[in-house]
Amino acid sequence: MVVASPNSMMRTKKTKAVGFPTIDLSMQDRSKLSKLIVKACEKYGFFKVVNHGVPKEVIARMEAEGNDFFAKPTSEKLHACPAQATPFGYGCKNIGRNGDKGELEYLLLPTDPVSVSERSKTISNDQTKFSCAVNDYIEAAREVACEILNLVAEGLWVPDKFVFSRLLRDVHCDSVLRINHYPPMKEENKPKVIDQNQRMNSNRIGFGEHTDPQILTILRSNDVGGLQISVPDPDHDGTGLLWVPVPPDSNEFFVMVGDALQVMTNGRLKSVRHRAMTNTVKPRMSMMYFGAPPLNSWIIPLPNMVSPQNPTRYIPFTWGEYKQAAYSLRLGDSRIDFFNTTNQTSN
Repeated sequence: MVVASPNSMMRTKKTKAVGFPTIDLSMQDRSKLSKLIVKACEKYGFFKVVNHGVPKEVIARMEAEGNDFFAKPTSEKLHACPAQATPFGYGCKNIGRNGDKGELEYLLLPTDPVSVSERSKTISNDQTKFSCAVNDYIEAAREVACEILNLVAEGLWVPDKFVFSRLLRDVHCDSVLRINHYPPMKEENKPKVIDQNQRMNSNRIGFGEHTDPQILTILRSNDVGGLQISVPDPDHDGTGLLWVPVPPDSNEFFVMVGDALQVMTNGRLKSVRHRAMTNTVKPRMSMMYFGAPPLNSWIIPLPNMVSPQNPTRYIPFTWGEYKQAAYSLRLGDSRIDFFNTTNQTSN
């Protein structure tokens, strides 16, 4: 079971149906489109996109390669375990290096074609087929992420509309692709009670609550539910939190704001806390493109996001520094607080 922070256990006690925004990227009115995206990022840090332009065959090929790999015997999958010098490859149960565990197995892959080709040797019997599927999917997901980030910049009236997407297109970007596979739960062991506190005690958390440290996440899953988003509870004046199940949609993408984008917008856009449950009798597989800048890129609030009424909330740091801090913590701990100016002043 993933160990969440004590505070999060106390303040996230129930679930509720919420209609998350669905945004049509083919909308002709670009000004309206950018405003809708910014509004969704401000309110939830999360939304679904349709008409994203990614061919179905690109998605299907990537899903097929993932299914083929996870269907292998464990002894074969272990050949893809990462060497000590790299995090890339196969993992099971363990999440990070700090004792967090979940009911899942996964593949973590780099996003540059040469590294993908090299890593494919230990993953697939057909290296070329696998690497082509991965590279095509990464390229398509990156394009979706960059278009959304350009629209975010336009909606925020940032003078340089490529200020976010340029970081993802940098040849030295630190973006990664992660494929999570959540094994099915046997019907006789499936919890009969819907109460989320009891589910928390059922050892069926696939991936514990967290925010993504990167700039933007493009997520796609199969037709099995499990993803939950944390939102303010309107029944308690927004002071409490509740978990909202996200209906699966295998044809579309979900977009999540990451910590780095929250900092660059000086807190105007919110990184979204989320988790994955595995109380299903069907396997769930999700594919996440994590758009990240180069390690030496400075992550600071943009000048037009700062004003006397909204002073700088975060101290400057590089992506490499934040990444190191983020992965030194347990799931559920607030990473971004380390770089909050209020905490720096109080210390």
